[in-house]
Amino acid sequence: MARSRSNDRSRRRSGPRRDERSDERRLARKSSPEAAEPRGPRSDPAAVRRLLDGIGVPEAAPFAPDDFQVEALAAIETEDVLVTAPTGSGKTWIAREEIRRLLAAGKRAWYTTPLKALTNSKYLEFSDEFGAENVGILTGDRKENSGAPLIVGTTEIFRNQLFDALREGTEVRTDFVILDEAHYLSDEERGHVWEESIIITPPRIRMLLLSATVGRAEEFARWMAEVRGTRVRVINRAGTRPVELRAAYLSKDLELFPLFDAAGKYDSRLDQMAAKRSSGGGNYRRRRN
Repeated sequence: MARSRSNDRSRRRSGPRRDERSDERRLARKSSPEAAEPRGPRSDPAAVRRLLDGIGVPEAAPFAPDDFQVEALAAIETEDVLVTAPTGSGKTWIAREEIRRLLAAGKRAWYTTPLKALTNSKYLEFSDEFGAENVGILTGDRKENSGAPLIVGTTEIFRNQLFDALREGTEVRTDFVILDEAHYLSDEERGHVWEESIIITPPRIRMLLLSATVGRAEEFARWMAEVRGTRVRVINRAGTRPVELRAAYLSKDLELFPLFDAAGKYDSRLDQMAAKRSSGGGNYRRRRN
């Protein structure tokens, strides 16, 4: 009898095992459907078409420099030049053409910018234009081809080279320097770098200053002439931007709203949408502490 009961237990243990997952309880259905989040305001298709109209690559056409570009290029031969012109009007063209003339004559140039990102961009642009072997870059992070006839770098690096030359009794190896974004002279924290660069740069080195937003350009030029002992020409290309600037707001529903309508009136709905988004409305939820 004992052996029979043992065989029964053995058969029960060796029988087919139950699938444990088959006993798991399924999640209960939701008692009520989620309420759909109300959709925000809809943009006006006609307004969006006006906003996007004309955006794209323009048709190729022969390049003809503007009068202010020609005037600046002629003046830089014998004077320091301060060019103030809206963004997109072609200030860099003046610098590029003067650099081209200098390199062809076996001379050297320095192109300074206030930002590493802009410096990297100009480095790539000029490398394509003049050949990588003729262009070097100097920033706090990069030092490449520092003996090249054209150096692109941050304004701080150029200023430091001026100080080094003063201490060592040598001269900075350049015949021409471009200070891009020259309005940084008025920057509370960094403006002294531009001021020192202008004051310390030897008069033999011609200077080209470029800016879209410099204020009181004539007063600026008089100060430059006083501290450098050179003539300074101001070339002011007044007027609107050649490339129109358009602004719009993209809502959380991916609706595009121009900031201004055809009559130039501001769309007040944008304030309400921005306030709702910043207060955690819609899909944006604040994290609980």
